[in-house]
Amino acid sequence: MKAKVYVSLKPGILDPQGKAIQHAVELLGFDGIADVRQGKYFEIALADSGTPEEARESVSRMAREVLSNPIIEDYRVEIEA
Repeated sequence: MKAKVYVSLKPGILDPQGKAIQHAVELLGFDGIADVRQGKYFEIALADSGTPEEARESVSRMAREVLSNPIIEDYRVEIEA
């Protein structure tokens, strides 16, 4: 199985890196950019033991405790069998 974890800043949290990216792409001539929010992406290969539900629970715990800062970040977990 494979787990995909997407981590992004919560709405309302300032994102200076996103603003810098937005400014850079505008300088390169890309128009119509209203906002850029940056985040993190993790791809985790899981041993084929257990159910997808158990894998989701385990990876969600990992995302909550290690991969994200739950005070300022949200995360989303996807499991591929």
